Amino acid sequence: MLSAITAALRTVRGDKTSPRAAGYGEKAIEGVLLLCAILSVVTTIGVLAVLLIEAVGFFSEVSFSQFFGDTKWTPLFANKHFGIWPLITGTLLTSAIAIAVALPLGLMAAIYLSEFAGPRTRAIVKPTLELLAGVPTIVYGYFALVFLTPILQSVVPGVGVFNALSPGLIMGIMIMPMISSLGEDALHAVPNALREGAYGLGASKLATIFRVVVPAAKSGVVAAVTLAVSRAIGETMIVTIAGGAQPNFTFDPRGAVETMTAFIISVSKGDTPTGTIEYQTIFAVGSMLFLMTFVMNLVTQRLLRKSRGRGL
Repeated sequence: MLSAITAALRTVRGDKTSPRAAGYGEKAIEGVLLLCAILSVVTTIGVLAVLLIEAVGFFSEVSFSQFFGDTKWTPLFANKHFGIWPLITGTLLTSAIAIAVALPLGLMAAIYLSEFAGPRTRAIVKPTLELLAGVPTIVYGYFALVFLTPILQSVVPGVGVFNALSPGLIMGIMIMPMISSLGEDALHAVPNALREGAYGLGASKLATIFRVVVPAAKSGVVAAVTLAVSRAIGETMIVTIAGGAQPNFTFDPRGAVETMTAFIISVSKGDTPTGTIEYQTIFAVGSMLFLMTFVMNLVTQRLLRKSRGRGL
């Protein structure tokens, strides 16, 4: 009797889907989502396996003392040196310059869009900023080399044709929309009750923003910065074109440098025979790059857990 009444109600509502069919549909969606999750995990494991297999072959011929104890990187020359530090310093130098540019500009843009701009201004400015992220990186590279570098040479003494300063600045402009867009989303998601409570206690607008809103959105802002840093570390074309591809162990941004990604792309052109020590350097450098980004993500997550435990 009850089943007949339920079927009649479905007929009246026009709902012809049976509970069994709905259950099958939900299970199918759950299975698709599970497959997507498994695919991402399997892909990560595959990447790690390829890197480890080739890196083991590399370190069977090159000792860790040569890899971490030398400050020269010339694996393609007759007099071979396998010190990774010139590539690490080049990567960290350009990434640090990029973050020094992108972090304050991106965060201030996010605060303006979330707390000061009106709906119409936000609808215009935010998509305009996000267009910067859609410019091909090779265009940014030639812009850094042809336009920005001559300006820096006229302003900063000692800047060479190829240097770390120019690509670092352009990378900062490139990743700034990532911080501003994701940061604005995080700030905009903070409940208005927190703002109103701060105003009720007599706080000014700036005090409310920097002492209430930004700390409340810390996890989202930190996630945006982490993604931006990872993007800067993994950038290839800008540093390849404007950096000079010269593995110099230096912290002077006025000189030419070579980053880890720039070396990988320079060796991956097809001129290096497969299975040689020169070819395996690609995977050794790639393993170090993967390890750096992995450690950075772990440190970021640990800091976030500590801040949440303190109620920040």
